[in-house]
Amino acid sequence: MTLADSRIDRYRTRTLTEVPPIERNDPTVWGRITSPELANFDADGYAIIDQLLSPEEVADFSIEIDRLASNPELRLDERVIIEKKSNRVRSIFEVHKISRAVAELIRDERVVGLARQVLGSEVYIHQSRVNYMPGFEGAGFYWHSDFETWHAEDGMPAPRAVSLSIALTENYSFNGSLMVMPGSQNTFVPCQGETPSEHYRESLKEQEFGVPAHAEIATMANKHGIAQFTGPQGSALLFDSNIMHGSSNNITPFPRSNIFVVFNSVENTLQEPYAAGDARPTYIASRDFEPVR
Repeated sequence: MTLADSRIDRYRTRTLTEVPPIERNDPTVWGRITSPELANFDADGYAIIDQLLSPEEVADFSIEIDRLASNPELRLDERVIIEKKSNRVRSIFEVHKISRAVAELIRDERVVGLARQVLGSEVYIHQSRVNYMPGFEGAGFYWHSDFETWHAEDGMPAPRAVSLSIALTENYSFNGSLMVMPGSQNTFVPCQGETPSEHYRESLKEQEFGVPAHAEIATMANKHGIAQFTGPQGSALLFDSNIMHGSSNNITPFPRSNIFVVFNSVENTLQEPYAAGDARPTYIASRDFEPVR
């Protein structure tokens, strides 16, 4: 019997038969909220910060991420994900180890302080990346809960993690901006199907396993409704790891890009995967649990 076999799994997923939704028995907010922008985080599972970065900072980071995307040597790095159809850069993972500017931003109290308030502990970087959604050809992501994947494939025990998406371009309602179901973080939706070997190679481009059934998505949407993250450059979206979210394709001329970082509590560090043969690479799911200082 392996460690994974002997653990109590409170969030079973990737099963052969259908498993009903599980009501979350972990809090959404583990700490004490002091920022006014986070006042409704416990109820909604997300919060919008209107101006996290100044226009000058946005301009500097836009130059930095353009530099990364146009670097031909970096394009050969396994941390760089290329769009299936357009052959353009979709994401650059572990960007805080590639870019000193991004590393300094993540350590900024304006950023990491938000995560500490919600998670009630010191935090470490579970994942960081830059996302690019070019005009006309940007591919979206189907409805999903991040925690479902992080639990199944990375071994994250509980949904005690948050993601922060910092907009470097305008987020319109029509250029593939993120949609969320407010309050859906309180329900874990198990998914069916055994995780394929090295699933991450395909799921980072287009996810097939670890996505809910249509009926479950319809039930959640009818219960919670759908909100969308729109706003100017420099605004940000902080959201719970288990909230149901997704994005549509960007067929407009207006590109969308963002810096994305996932903070996990140092009291919720990764174990062996709960529903996969092997853990994903550390550039996708870090096993360096050193707190952000």
